[in-house]
Amino acid sequence: MDSETKFVIKGGRVVDPANGIDEITDVYIEDGMIARIGGKKNYQDRTLIDAAGKLVFPGLVDIHVHLREPGREDAETIESGSLAAVRGGVTSVCCMPNTHPPIDNAPMVRFIYDRGSEAYCRVYPIAAISKGLEGKELSEMFDLAIAGAVGFSDDGRPVTSSQLLRNALLYSKMIDLPIMLHEEDLDLSAGRHMHEGHASGLAGMQAVPAVAEAGMIARDIMLASFLDAKVHICHVSAKESVGIIRDAKEKGVKVTAEAAVHHLILTDEDVVKSGFDSNYKMNPPLRAKDDVEVLRAALVDGTIDAIVTDHAPHPPEDKDCEFAVAPFGVVGLETSASLIYDKLVRTGIIDITRMVELMSTMPARLMDISAGTLSQGANADIMIFDPERKWTVDSSKFAGKSRNTPFEGWELTGKPVWTMVDGQIFFDELS
Repeated sequence: MDSETKFVIKGGRVVDPANGIDEITDVYIEDGMIARIGGKKNYQDRTLIDAAGKLVFPGLVDIHVHLREPGREDAETIESGSLAAVRGGVTSVCCMPNTHPPIDNAPMVRFIYDRGSEAYCRVYPIAAISKGLEGKELSEMFDLAIAGAVGFSDDGRPVTSSQLLRNALLYSKMIDLPIMLHEEDLDLSAGRHMHEGHASGLAGMQAVPAVAEAGMIARDIMLASFLDAKVHICHVSAKESVGIIRDAKEKGVKVTAEAAVHHLILTDEDVVKSGFDSNYKMNPPLRAKDDVEVLRAALVDGTIDAIVTDHAPHPPEDKDCEFAVAPFGVVGLETSASLIYDKLVRTGIIDITRMVELMSTMPARLMDISAGTLSQGANADIMIFDPERKWTVDSSKFAGKSRNTPFEGWELTGKPVWTMVDGQIFFDELS
């Protein structure tokens, strides 16, 4: 990605938490980088982008995405997923390793970078903690780090072996890359399909208790504390989990956490109301209303460090079946910014600065990637967001290959309308 064109994004409200900026000003772009923000107006020989009445953010950073390539290109590819990303204002994604074959060796990491070099956004591979994602033997973490992995995860599966996780955490301290954990006690969750609570009881559905997540988080935080190692908790969904993470942070444990968009907006009651639509089936499952309220409070107090999509595409033929046999997962790259803005910012739960922190600034810092800021000299990865644009979610118009969204038909206010990556415009709905 490169560009010799000079741009100026003119008259938008620039929100850049990394530099404490929240003002109406201009952003100057040269040679694919941020030249400056504000200062003396100079529009000569520049392509003008009129952002009056719009919000200008550093491009969003989604650190939990499934791009399915290699192995399930019918569901998503790096190309189609990256196009979906820029349409949602996302300029950097970290892709999970549960592909076929998995990203558990250096050639696979290089394959992701090779494919990503032709993508619409920046694509960073997260490598497997264990070989084959089998939880039995540690992957060659040093080789994977040298090849360019930005973190390690067996996402989709928990690390059930405490000894294996201990070894992974020790290696992660030496190479200073995050261990990202899918937290699930399989003895409590296997063969179960939704959250165990009032809704599942009325429906008679086999269900997953919140302790299946919280119990594993407690174990892993204790290991991290014992080893003085960093640990990142993926897709936190339960109020009990939030309490454990909050207590650990207060005690100085090096733990960070993320929450997925759907867990911040939907509940287990929505599963029942949908008639058990398989597009409402994800792992962890949608929890109860009080879980959602606690998660939202955790965004405010800093217990949750990042918002992610856990973008998990499945083709229609896989999802078009009974709830109990459908695969877990929903897509989210093209709807995440709008949903968070409409349901959390416009309702006063978080402000716009906190939204950008959670969806851009902090995720970039967690993964130590060059993103999440409009600093002078930074990559020109930028999104323009129209806070007044009203639109209806229509999955038939998604750029991604799959359509498995629970938000079909939702009317939202606020939408990404323009995305630049490395000084090149890849999405433009400004006019």
